[in-house]
Amino acid sequence: MNIFNYITIGSMFLLTLLILIQTRGASLGAGLGGGGEVNTVRRGSDKTLHQITVALVVIFGLSIVLGIIV
Repeated sequence: MNIFNYITIGSMFLLTLLILIQTRGASLGAGLGGGGEVNTVRRGSDKTLHQITVALVVIFGLSIVLGIIV
């Protein structure tokens, strides 16, 4: 196993935790597109969690691609 496999596994676990921590759309109907709420502004910890999640998605994707190439 190379370093990219370890990065992929680590970022996968962190992404799972971050997605479960986020509270927006907490009901099952909202998860399936039936929420009906419009939230346009992210503030405070919600914004920080969103930014960290996006960064981890990029790291996760790059580690998969680089793991295949290298």
